[in-house]
Amino acid sequence: MDGLTDKEFKSGVSRRGVVVGSLGVGFALSVQPVVAQNVITTSTDGLEAGEVKIKTADVEIPGYRAMPKTGTNFPTVIVVQEIWGVHEYIKDVCRRFARAGYYAIAPELYARQGDPQKAPDVPTIVRDIVSKVSDKQVMSDLDATVAFAKASGKADTAKLGITGFCWGGRMVWLYAAHNPNVKAGVAWYGRMVGQASEMNPKHPIDLVQQMNGAVLGLYGGADTGIPVETVQQMEKALTAANKKHKFVVYPEAPHAFHADYRPSFRKEAAEDGWKQALAWFKANGVG
Repeated sequence: MDGLTDKEFKSGVSRRGVVVGSLGVGFALSVQPVVAQNVITTSTDGLEAGEVKIKTADVEIPGYRAMPKTGTNFPTVIVVQEIWGVHEYIKDVCRRFARAGYYAIAPELYARQGDPQKAPDVPTIVRDIVSKVSDKQVMSDLDATVAFAKASGKADTAKLGITGFCWGGRMVWLYAAHNPNVKAGVAWYGRMVGQASEMNPKHPIDLVQQMNGAVLGLYGGADTGIPVETVQQMEKALTAANKKHKFVVYPEAPHAFHADYRPSFRKEAAEDGWKQALAWFKANGVG
């Protein structure tokens, strides 16, 4: 174990504060079998894409970055993972943004707590990893990711956007309230209402007054985990606070309708949502 104690090895962090390990390959174990016929695979031809190491306040975490191979000053999009971490789907989303001319980067936000890609099922991920990740930690890591992008000399972080899916969709709302430099966000079926806890002291509905930039919410009308009533509640609060926003609800779409590797994928809603996302970024200073 390279001189690490058993506790340090299992936590993935060395005495020097450096994360042990890298991003996994392929799709997370607990989402197998993958619906292969729907999976979108974006080529790296013409792109600079691959794993990077991001220095945060306390440790170095892995991430995936993609951008056009030539040029500079690309508008920046932070891509926030689902509960499965930065697996193949999230990497491909980064490459899709790169193809559209963006510097896209997805930090592995569970690096300290464990590897969700190897967990056998979702309840295990939630219990052993997600429940131990605080919103405060995530906001700090996203700040570090923006700093990493800026230091690269390739990203224009004055044109800063953020997007995320499910767990990451909630983080889009939180980060828009946290960072005044966010120009635009696109939240894919992220929870906005919930009970406060030590790790999640506030939810998006509680932070409406602090929202920065313009946020687009893409939600499924058939999502059994996020009632349409909560979308309406959030929309009403944002309107009352005079915050720029837009919601698109796809009536027949379930949760995770953009996830092309899962049975929940809905091609029409996913394609329209992607077009809406790109248009939203360009219309609101990220492009």
